Amino acid sequence: MVAVARYQIRQMTEADIAQVAEIERQSFPTTWPRTAYRRELANRLARYLVVFDRRRAAPEQPPSRRTLIDALMRRPEPLTTTDYIVGYVGVWLLVDEAHIVAIAVRDAYRRQGIGELLLADTLDLALANRQEVVTLEVRRSNEAAQALYEKFGFLKVGARRRYYSDNHEDAIIMSTPPIRSEPFLERLAQRRRELERRWSEES
Repeated sequence: MVAVARYQIRQMTEADIAQVAEIERQSFPTTWPRTAYRRELANRLARYLVVFDRRRAAPEQPPSRRTLIDALMRRPEPLTTTDYIVGYVGVWLLVDEAHIVAIAVRDAYRRQGIGELLLADTLDLALANRQEVVTLEVRRSNEAAQALYEKFGFLKVGARRRYYSDNHEDAIIMSTPPIRSEPFLERLAQRRRELERRWSEES
């Protein structure tokens, strides 16, 4: 995985859920309940990664307004992290295919290479788990995301009509070629070199 001065990637934990949910609200018209993330973290097929900014600490969370039932049941306070989460990705590892279910970056951190870092580490994760290809769906109108995926070698291979429930927009299905092929590995290495060069010039 890439190690850079400012941004670091690690596996998502339950303590990250509050910040991940905040990023999700900034990024998508519809959102998951926090319980869905807890289920995903326990799902043996799912892997979630977060990227955090080492130059910032997470804002202090206000004391939660616990219900009487919570107090009586002595349920623990929600976990929190001191890391300032700026993006996340979720992927399912299937039989021979890694499927990206979500990838998002905070508003203030977009167009800085965070999405590229997440995508590169997702591809590394798929390689480490001996997957053959990586797939995803993206809104037909989201040309910026499509351009990012194409930069990493994803191809448009199909569509799902009226896939998104909020506005019935079509989804474009995108897939990599075999990720262990030499051309794909070289493309991934080139993307990493460009990203590291960009951040070294900005630091």
